[in-house]
Amino acid sequence: MSIEKKSVAVLMGGWSAEREVSLVSGKGCAAALREKGYDVKEIDVKRDLDDLTAQLTPRPDVVFNALHGKFGEDGCIQGVLEIMGIPYTHSGPMASSLAMNKQKSKEIMMTAGVPCPEGHLVTIDDIRKNIVPLKPPYVVKPNDEGSSVGVYIVRDGDNKPPLGLEKWAYGKIALVEQFIPGRELTVSVMGTKNEKAQALAVTDIISPDFYDYDAKYAQGGSRHVIPADVPTAVSDAAMQYAITAHEKLGCSGVTRTDFRYNDNMPGTSGLFYLETNTQPGMTPTSLVPEQAAHKGISFGDLVAWMVENATIHT
Repeated sequence: MSIEKKSVAVLMGGWSAEREVSLVSGKGCAAALREKGYDVKEIDVKRDLDDLTAQLTPRPDVVFNALHGKFGEDGCIQGVLEIMGIPYTHSGPMASSLAMNKQKSKEIMMTAGVPCPEGHLVTIDDIRKNIVPLKPPYVVKPNDEGSSVGVYIVRDGDNKPPLGLEKWAYGKIALVEQFIPGRELTVSVMGTKNEKAQALAVTDIISPDFYDYDAKYAQGGSRHVIPADVPTAVSDAAMQYAITAHEKLGCSGVTRTDFRYNDNMPGTSGLFYLETNTQPGMTPTSLVPEQAAHKGISFGDLVAWMVENATIHT
């Protein structure tokens, strides 16, 4: 790939619950971009706009956004970059905000005919009092965090309220969602405003119990089967649903959409949309680079494609 040398500022770190993952993602992407010939500056983002604008002066040609979680993935940093007029990777403010709001993104997907688990926004106080509009098993999780941060599964006969909720640190509202037994599937999508989105592959994520933060990022925390050993109809549906999510939410660049699949149900009736990640992980154990490699796209070419398709969205 012939690339005109560009200056790229890689934003990483931040102050969300996913800071450490973001640092690993950012450093890996920065190294790959240097190998591709870009002039790269790494920026560990602090909660200080004066510091950020100073570090983005002189302005780079492109910002590679490797932030995860709140303020980096929910439209906030995207809005800052829009104001500064610097092209950046991944989705714009509106798509980022919609995708980060799990319940809102599910509502959008349901209007597009994509099946989703039943879910309700409930106050943490009501959950602690066991005032929940669902029977076990159900999942309690933040409505606007990623990487399975703060997720609890409540099964029939478990302690009530769920152990650990006394340390809940994700706001006053949580999403309570029907638990779908079975398998965790995920699909990465590449697509811009000017080209049709394409799904890369379906991965079956196998972990000892639940695909939580440690299973996602710890070495050996989970095993990835790619392509997933599922019926062709299920694989095709998952890839089409992921493309639908990418397009209906207004996403750009790379996204990753997660599903639960109850393989005891016939056909595609056991496949349920969970969420779309507009800033998917780019660590050594991350799913997007693995799916790209499966399609013959090297990590360097993947991040270079993201830089070359960076844009201002508004």
